[in-house]
Amino acid sequence: MSEAASGTVPASARPPRQAAFGFIFASALMNSVSFGIMIPILPNLIRQFTGGDTASAAEWTLLFGATWGLMQFFMGPILGMLSDRVGRRPVLLISFFGLAVDFLFMAFAPTLWWLYVGRILNGMTAASFSTAGAYLADVTPPEKRAKSFGMLQSAFSFGFIIGPTIGGLLGQHNLRLPFIAAAIITAVNWVYGLLILPESLAPERRLKAFDWKRANPVGSLGLLRSHPGLLGLAGVIFLFQLSQVVLPTVFVLYMTDRYGWSPRILGFTFLLTGVLGVLVQMFTVGPIVARIGERRTVLAGAAIGALGFFWYGWAPTGWLYLVGAPIFAFSALMMPGLQGLMTRRVPPNQQGQLQGANQSLQGIASILGPIVFGETFAWSLRHESTLHSPGLAIYLAGGLLVLAFLLALRTARHPAPPSEAKPTPA
Repeated sequence: MSEAASGTVPASARPPRQAAFGFIFASALMNSVSFGIMIPILPNLIRQFTGGDTASAAEWTLLFGATWGLMQFFMGPILGMLSDRVGRRPVLLISFFGLAVDFLFMAFAPTLWWLYVGRILNGMTAASFSTAGAYLADVTPPEKRAKSFGMLQSAFSFGFIIGPTIGGLLGQHNLRLPFIAAAIITAVNWVYGLLILPESLAPERRLKAFDWKRANPVGSLGLLRSHPGLLGLAGVIFLFQLSQVVLPTVFVLYMTDRYGWSPRILGFTFLLTGVLGVLVQMFTVGPIVARIGERRTVLAGAAIGALGFFWYGWAPTGWLYLVGAPIFAFSALMMPGLQGLMTRRVPPNQQGQLQGANQSLQGIASILGPIVFGETFAWSLRHESTLHSPGLAIYLAGGLLVLAFLLALRTARHPAPPSEAKPTPA
């Protein structure tokens, strides 16, 4: 059967792949915007619903964040396996359509409970991370996947720069406007995908049936035990993801308490660190992987990231803290290298399941991280007079990356090419 007849995009067909990657980049951007836009807006909107009660708003905000992570935990594997069964394109388009509708739902929510339902739907529809990653693995040769995943990670970073900016600017006029703007942007991206996006997974390479036993979070994590070395790499990813949760959990309070920084300086700091991360992901991942390989790139990212966290926790002044920003930016080397190694270990009809399992790990990290780092930071402040370590939570994040380095040292090796997975029985 010819490539054209089978529906497989030939390697030489550069225009379709460029269009596809553009959509995947935009999808990652919109998903991260959907989270980032909430950072300056959602707590204030919740406080508005609670009649200005800040303590009550803080409790609701924690519930909203944990719920979002829980939805990622459950929906990531389902959408990932569904994309292995019916193809990547329909799952991505449905997710984006749902996300646009959800933004409108939240924009016009009349009560706090309706807003909470909207947040649940947001977590479900934003779970297309797994499908986007599987699509990227489909259209990229194994040796170039780390570079492509680096570009995808840069889209996430862009979103966390753009999202809060959009939310802050529009939210000054009306707290509902950011949601409407996000709905419009997402709808435009959906139309673009509907008209331009080609399918990446040929029908003969798909699963023959959808298996709920493997699509649930526990079942999806079972995939990680089915291929040599995959579980260890998943452990490295989880440690990395968990360590990163310290950033949104305590850094604003930490820098305000230790350095007395104003919101303006905090905004500049987040912009600086975001831009540095994007530069690393876009311009250094490919050359570094080409020069030293995926395994050493992962190890370098873990080691430098741990050093960056330890620097942040130690820095006695704000200026010394900023010196650590270029160091920490190179922790962004980890995820592209890890994803490149992991996608080499599974066949095409399990790429969606793999990305779904990774997204479940992200959901677990999103639930555990605020508790672990928030409580550690609070404890360190209560014992500051004897402990003298306000950066204890950040040191803990650095320790997690040390563990990730040690685990990667054992598991981050190039595997033999995987054989095609057996079809799921009907």
